[in-house]
Amino acid sequence: MTATTPSFGAAGPAPSNTSLGGLDGVNFFIAGMLAGFGPYVAAYLADQGWPPQNIGFVLTASGLAGLLSQVPGGELLDMSRSKRAFVAAGAAIVAISAIIISFQPSFPLVFTALMLQGITGGFLGPAIASISLGLVGHAALPERLGRNQRLGSTGSLVAAAVMGLIGDVLSYQAIFLTVAALALPLFVALARIRATDIHFGRACGAPHHQMSSQPATASRRSLRKSSGLLTFATCLFLFNSPMPHCCR
Repeated sequence: MTATTPSFGAAGPAPSNTSLGGLDGVNFFIAGMLAGFGPYVAAYLADQGWPPQNIGFVLTASGLAGLLSQVPGGELLDMSRSKRAFVAAGAAIVAISAIIISFQPSFPLVFTALMLQGITGGFLGPAIASISLGLVGHAALPERLGRNQRLGSTGSLVAAAVMGLIGDVLSYQAIFLTVAALALPLFVALARIRATDIHFGRACGAPHHQMSSQPATASRRSLRKSSGLLTFATCLFLFNSPMPHCCR
């Protein structure tokens, strides 16, 4: 995977190709890790003799955990000067969750693992977007996010194909061990992103804010007064809410 340096205009100095290449790798491998928590979880748990209602419960709980972690995850991300640490923590949680599911598929442990994996949805994706913004600035962000999406889709496709083959040849358990193993190349790619290339203010949406230990962030009260944001949040909640059985 190679990185291209976009046109930055007045957004600030261009980051190194090493950092941009590292971000490419992070998007590719994190998408591959998350691909293992798609249909394979349900298939694996069913293969372990789980009843459908228990499978549906833990998957729904995981989704709701991700939804409820969005606001606190975003707040913590804005306050942190180390965006890469959030990606590393999220990847580690996903890997640990995969190992738990692989070796101890009991209800309490799987429920805990999927809740932890779901919570990473509140900061893992936003952390990558924040790093992208901190690297390239607002002017080049659309192009960078498009590249992130392309690499993420490619990573998901490749991982799904490889994991499907592994599950067919070996076992479903091996799929989750593969998810955990993908954390290693992800950490290597993450280490290539230079902290000095990530502008703290730009990463928080405040391009002129660099030295203060606390970024300029909107209060929760001001967020509640935004009708457009509330409408969007309501639609997002309804979209992610579990469908009643009578409507299936």
